[in-house]
Amino acid sequence: MRGRYANLARIRSLDPERDYLDIYQTMLRYEFPWDMKLGLNLAFNRSFSIPAIAAVHTATGELTERTQKRIDDTGLLMYEMVLNGFEQPRGRDALRRVNQIHRPYEISNEDFLYVLGCLVVIPTRWLQEYGWRQPCCHELQATYLFYRELGRRMGVTDILGSYAEFETWFDAYDAAHLQPNDDAAVIERATRMLMLTRIPQMLAPLGNSLVSAMYDAPLRRAMRVDAPAWPVRAGLHVALKMRSRLQRWVGAPRTTALFADGIRAKSYPNGYEVSQLGPQHGHVHE
Repeated sequence: MRGRYANLARIRSLDPERDYLDIYQTMLRYEFPWDMKLGLNLAFNRSFSIPAIAAVHTATGELTERTQKRIDDTGLLMYEMVLNGFEQPRGRDALRRVNQIHRPYEISNEDFLYVLGCLVVIPTRWLQEYGWRQPCCHELQATYLFYRELGRRMGVTDILGSYAEFETWFDAYDAAHLQPNDDAAVIERATRMLMLTRIPQMLAPLGNSLVSAMYDAPLRRAMRVDAPAWPVRAGLHVALKMRSRLQRWVGAPRTTALFADGIRAKSYPNGYEVSQLGPQHGHVHE
């Protein structure tokens, strides 16, 4: 397909150290929009499942009692930062709101690092497995640099020095801390309905099995989710591989950016103010 690799050629002409935001925006908005959105969903699912983090979320009730709004708020804040960076007003406001939301809670630096690691590693691994092409080294570096900058602006310390180092650290921390826990199971039951809405209508009867098949074995164990039958797992894998090949062979380059007409969410049919996203608790201050 003519022009299929034009974005990749442009990305390779850029300097990831200087242009990481441009590169990461291109990945999300043009090259891999569906895969990146799903990968980020899976990343947040995983971060919610570490026992210490899961306990915070069940205590607040945001994910279990106001599930749609909580998921929408998380996505909107993240996408505002990606679309606008950390210097433009909306991106700066989104970052400020993220810091306000987290400030009242005692969250360890390692747990913050783990959440960043989920956002760096999980979507990238999805692309490596099911993207229409492999992410290049510039894209790996840009992904790492975007989240390193986000972490720094959130006050996270001891951020690993490269994508490869972060991936190694993430795997070790994940293996040690992603353990079966009741809080993760409660959150998964609450958020599963949102994952089910991503299943095509014709596959609705297999919806629960397909959602479970998107989780890897350690995540299923942590959330106390039964492994789906192997034909479902194998069928999903084959279908996603076929999709990636069809996209590569006959897919057309995207010409209209994802979110070109704004970021929309079910919880805010009439739009939203960045400063009003997230819980409106009286103890959340500037």
